[in-house]
This record gives sequence, C-alpha cells and structure tokens, in this order.
Amino acid sequence: MDKQAFVLSHAVARSKAIEAIKCAPDGFCVEVKPATRSILQNARLWAMLTDISRQVEWHGLKLAPEDWKHIFSAGLKKQRAVPGLDGGFVVLGQSTSKMTKAEMSELQELMSAFGSERDVKWSEPADQGYEEMARGVA
Repeated sequence: MDKQAFVLSHAVARSKAIEAIKCAPDGFCVEVKPATRSILQNARLWAMLTDISRQVEWHGLKLAPEDWKHIFSAGLKKQRAVPGLDGGFVVLGQSTSKMTKAEMSELQELMSAFGSERDVKWSEPADQGYEEMARGVA
C-alpha cells in the first residue's frame, strides 16, 4: 500500500479515509493535521518575495527571494540564530512548506506591512493573491 492523503472536506472523503485505515497493514501510521498552505498562497508568497527582493535593500545588501523568505519566517516565528559550523549564523526555524494556511496568511500579512512601510510596488500576482486570500479562496 502506497502513501495516501485525504482532505476531509466531505462525507465521501471521510469514508475513503476510514476505509484506507481499515485496510492498512500493521505498523502503518495515521496523521490528522490542519491543511498546509495552498497553491495560491505559495504563488503569492513567491511573487511578494520577488517584489521585495527587487525593491528593498537590507542593511546595504540586495537579497534573493529565498533570503527574504528566511528573514520573514524567522520574524514571524521569533526564531533563534546560532553559530554555524564554519562561521556565520544559522537561523533555526520552520519551513514555509509546512506552514498551515493560517500561518501562511500571517506571514503574508507581515510581508505586506513590511512592504507598505518601504513603498514596495506589488506585482499583479501578489495583488491578485491578496484579493483571493481576502475572499477566502486561498
């Protein structure tokens, strides 16, 4: 039996999940957890990170979108930094791919506030994602 995942959004999905549990061999594991970020939230995340990376200098440096992702997720989660193995520092934190939809919304609100303070002009994908998130689509 391969890995299976079910979004418990209706009775049929719940029934299929229950049947999969009944048929699973001994030693298999079941995990019930909130859904992680949506595809729309992920698209908006990267549009926002790209907009910020193109328009904002951080302490005299232009940073890549991935660098900004680490800065914002560390800021949201109040993460710690520790010395790295060969100098520098490593931020101990949470992967954005494991964030729930609510956590991703919080992260994007933080990014939006940061961008507004620095007059970031949002690209269309970032604006569109915000509108969808506000309507509850994302």
